[in-house]
Amino acid sequence: MTADIAVVLGLAFIAIILFATEKLRIDAIALLVLGTLAILGLISPEQAVAGFSNAATITVAAMFVLAAGLQNSGALSGIGDLLSKAKSPFQFLLVLFLILAAIAPFVNNTAVVAVFIPIVMTATARIGMSASKALIPLSYVSQMAGVCTLVGTSTNLLVNAIARDMGHPGFSMFEFTSLGVICMAVGCVYLLTVGRWLLPDTRGSELVEEYELGKYITELRVMPDSSLIGQSVGDAKLGEEYGVFVLELLRDGRKVWGPREQKLEQDDILLARGDWTQLDELRKQTGLEVDPQFKLEQKSFEQVEQVLTEVMIAPRSRISGGTLSALGHVGWYKNVTVLGIHRRGQVLREQLKTVRLRVGDILLLLIPESEKSDLRADKNLIVLSEREAEKKMGWRAPFALLTMALVIALPALGWVPISITSLLGAVAMTLAGCLQADEVYDSIDWRIIILMAGLLPLGMAMSETGAAAFLVENTVGLVQSYGPLTVLAVVYLMALLLTEFMSNAAAAVLLTPIGMSTAQMLDVDATPFLIAVTFAASTSFATPVGYQTNTMVYGAGGYKFTDFIKVGLPLNLLFWVLGVVFIPVFWPF
Repeated sequence: MTADIAVVLGLAFIAIILFATEKLRIDAIALLVLGTLAILGLISPEQAVAGFSNAATITVAAMFVLAAGLQNSGALSGIGDLLSKAKSPFQFLLVLFLILAAIAPFVNNTAVVAVFIPIVMTATARIGMSASKALIPLSYVSQMAGVCTLVGTSTNLLVNAIARDMGHPGFSMFEFTSLGVICMAVGCVYLLTVGRWLLPDTRGSELVEEYELGKYITELRVMPDSSLIGQSVGDAKLGEEYGVFVLELLRDGRKVWGPREQKLEQDDILLARGDWTQLDELRKQTGLEVDPQFKLEQKSFEQVEQVLTEVMIAPRSRISGGTLSALGHVGWYKNVTVLGIHRRGQVLREQLKTVRLRVGDILLLLIPESEKSDLRADKNLIVLSEREAEKKMGWRAPFALLTMALVIALPALGWVPISITSLLGAVAMTLAGCLQADEVYDSIDWRIIILMAGLLPLGMAMSETGAAAFLVENTVGLVQSYGPLTVLAVVYLMALLLTEFMSNAAAAVLLTPIGMSTAQMLDVDATPFLIAVTFAASTSFATPVGYQTNTMVYGAGGYKFTDFIKVGLPLNLLFWVLGVVFIPVFWPF
């Protein structure tokens, strides 16, 4: 092992740990990797910035804009009404899968799921079906459909870009379709049969018509006339009487030890957890108030023409990582009162104004009636409660659909590269008014763009220093004697496991050079191994953190971590078997 190989592998290992632990943002990790490679001279200055001008990076950025144009133009309106016509849960899922099969191969699946979450929650409530029976399938099928085309996910484009840089001819628009359709068909049958039985029936997570989506945590201040003054939390029996549990007692800004035994005083703050209806009943009956410090603007809860609504922090939200205190100074948020926070899988025990918001957090908001349009237009949030039908924009809807069709069709015919058609399509939608110029920049998930551009040079370094070849010889090389099919199964399994615990794009960057080196070691075509990496990295089912769409439905559906293991692990193994069987059929060694 040379020094360069040791450094590259060490850097890749550190990156894997950082991605898995989420101690830093994924884009920050990518830039740290990029900077370290450049400083150590493992890549040239030209190679260091090549990722920012790579066709894959440009295409993914343009695809985000195209997806926003489709949504804003009203081209996707009417889907909710179509789903609401389903007569049974089975029929509902079947219609949902068919719609996703038509849309997700051509629109970024993260954007698809963001659009569909409120639609699915509303439609399931109308037919009396639990949303938890539909949201995991929404995430899974969007991934399955996304892998059917070159542009369905950023991972497909990333593997294609790295492979081209390493001398592979690359993939066509519908290169993955044959295997993708087989996997999606089998996956949909699984979700309609065994998967339906394994999915939880969490009726309490449906908050489209009632505000019962989860256990909210809020701050309640003891007012001068409160009946709780002089009583302890234990004596008041708030849990037994109201179903509300006091997590912490704050007095003069500090936590009080043993909150259940302390006699309550005026201006004490109770950090309480429960369904909002129970919290509100407690507030009214005992003389408590939502702590004014927790409100973005001080106003009475009973103020007329206020709307109670629930929103989820979107994947590329600018307010992710910020606090409620900072939020109160930004735009229309100044007129909003945040009543509670729901974070799936975690009980918050700190003062809520200091909590760092995360993707998937659900906020219970009180907003003026006049601010509803601003709320719906805000791309930082996904509205989960029932909302009005999106306004149609006349000719712009068919224009957006035609533009998207041309963006896909022209590269498929081999006339124009996808990077050029996607850019021109984004410009056309902007000029047509499908989205405003400022919305173009807001629609792009810049963290994904920086991640791609920052990690592409790592793939180059792994190849040029021999790190990929060294890794192959000491891992999959151990099963080389069993033939290329066994090696393919091992490579697919490696990608499958790695993707469940870190960014799928990062897994693709690390494993694509390994796939190429594996083919060189066996003296066979690299395409089967690259296909295995692509499919494994683009379909992550077993954990809620393995793929962004899983994280999005995790909170909205009221799921447990184990729900993804129960439903997703068999599906992952099913895809592994399908891949090992069919990849050599379509792409012989």
